[in-house]
Amino acid sequence: MKHLISMRDLSADKTLQLLKLAESLEKDPSQIDLSRRVMAAMFYEASTRTRMSFESAMKRLGGEVIGMVGTSGTSVEKGETLADTAKIMARYSDIIVMRHPMEGAARYVSEQVDVPVVNAGDGANQHPTQSLLDLYTILKSQGTLKGLKLALVGDLKYGRTVHSLAYALAPFNPTFYFVSPKSLRMPAHILSDLTQKGVSYKEKTTVENIIPEIDIMYVTRIQRERFPDREEYEKVKNAYIITANLLRKAKDNMKVLHPLPRVNEITTDVDSTKYAYYFDQAENGVYMRQAILATLLGEAK
Repeated sequence: MKHLISMRDLSADKTLQLLKLAESLEKDPSQIDLSRRVMAAMFYEASTRTRMSFESAMKRLGGEVIGMVGTSGTSVEKGETLADTAKIMARYSDIIVMRHPMEGAARYVSEQVDVPVVNAGDGANQHPTQSLLDLYTILKSQGTLKGLKLALVGDLKYGRTVHSLAYALAPFNPTFYFVSPKSLRMPAHILSDLTQKGVSYKEKTTVENIIPEIDIMYVTRIQRERFPDREEYEKVKNAYIITANLLRKAKDNMKVLHPLPRVNEITTDVDSTKYAYYFDQAENGVYMRQAILATLLGEAK
């Protein structure tokens, strides 16, 4: 495991190893020592949870962090190429964690440098570390990953988190309900891949009728920044709003997840219900990202 670029690159066995390590690190982080190791954070796009949880993960294991948030005040403004920036960062660090608006940017950088590269989101393509922490969250809340029924709700076209999650769960015999406006359907190539893997899924435009059936509701924000046409965004921005009342027929074990930030797609009255699990999900990001850093740096036992 040289890099972490896409969930498609991870076997089910490697995924389970990372989940096991995250669980172990949550209980006892002292087993890993990343002192004298440096993580470079190359964030060309805004980030709160991903960037800060990676920084927290690295520092809690004794490591250091350098990096950039946005391009303001960097040599990118002077015209420096992505490859050159990455090559310099690789000279200053042991591992690069990067987010970039261009699809394929992380894989491109991984081909330019000799240190491990972690994809922290490349445009509307993939966000594998989010999916791994989602798997860890689902495992903790359900006790298993196998045979679950999951509704992925919202922006399935541009939502890189749901793209990665679909691939991440595919080996575990899930049943997916893909709930979105027709204009924001899950991309055809992902549906084709899931069909080839024998994964069961149904496409829906409403969420109400499937709530009693599902174990996980994974809600995503309708991402204004991904829309090339502002008018199209306005048509769908309030397509799904999850309220406490809407969840009254949910199973006791059902949990609502969200990669955050939320806008209005989950109302605050859900926060006090037994179904809300998105803040626990965010916390789990530290443990999973510790497992990823330790594994890629060759320190996992």
